Amino acid sequence: MYNYLLRRLGFLAVTLFFVTLITFAVTNVLPGDVALLILGPNATEESIQALQSQLGLNRPLYVQYADWVVGVLQGSMGTSLRFEEPVATLIAEKLPRSLMLATASTVVAVALAIPLGVIAAVRQNELPDVGASLFGFVGISIPIFLWGLVFILVFAVWMDLFPTGGYVAPSEDPVATLKHLVLPATSMGFALTAYIMRMTRSSMLEVLSEEYVKLARAKGMTRRVVVLKHALRNAVIPVITVVAFQFSYAFGGVVVLEEVFFWPGIGRLTLTAIQSRDIPLLQGCIIVVALIYMASNLAADVLYAYFDPRIRYGGDD
Repeated sequence: MYNYLLRRLGFLAVTLFFVTLITFAVTNVLPGDVALLILGPNATEESIQALQSQLGLNRPLYVQYADWVVGVLQGSMGTSLRFEEPVATLIAEKLPRSLMLATASTVVAVALAIPLGVIAAVRQNELPDVGASLFGFVGISIPIFLWGLVFILVFAVWMDLFPTGGYVAPSEDPVATLKHLVLPATSMGFALTAYIMRMTRSSMLEVLSEEYVKLARAKGMTRRVVVLKHALRNAVIPVITVVAFQFSYAFGGVVVLEEVFFWPGIGRLTLTAIQSRDIPLLQGCIIVVALIYMASNLAADVLYAYFDPRIRYGGDD
């Protein structure tokens, strides 16, 4: 396991290198002059050149890239052109809010999807299976932002149970934080539920047909014990991959959802960086999102061994 983790971390380092290379290349071929966008259309040529020199934009691209990578490795991602603050400070402020939203969304999805998937597999081709499949089809078909609008209309406007949007820090009022979190987390969770539920159902059907499950039933074990103690533990292993992917998807999908619910996370920060062509801020946001994707995939691989000790990575046996 130790050797496997070392290899995985090395692979992640190589992947991160290519992510930084692609990010730098893409953000530097965007149309428009950064200095001109900052100073405005009435800026003189002298002032534009002075600002380009100040920002280092007149240096060769490979020098800019090397300086940027060294800065990232040292924990410095430059200064935001829009906010005139360190990029790392801005991301550190917004990142926990997006992680909170993505985590809550994944928890909602797992809490709904795994029971639905198990019930659909146990009651295959019966009414519960049809109902769960229909729910999954609806979840996949409706975009995340539309789920958000529906939840705002029903639970915020018509029923007046939750606020329509915004954010309150947990340190200020934990109850208000939960109230503001419920609608965006549930909206995202409903969109994620379908994928996890379908994988759970498929995996459970495969496991329930195994010989050891039939043997357990022949020994007189109740259906509940067979399903929950024997089948579900093995069926959940491929589901872990889907859950990790859906968490990454949720973190990337908060860009749209945060705009719908006015949630001040890294998604809205990325959108602001794109709109204002704030290259340092945009680069920093992309790197952080890529790191979250890679970290969630690594966590899924590590969890495999926890749920099934027979799995060995990089071992001789």
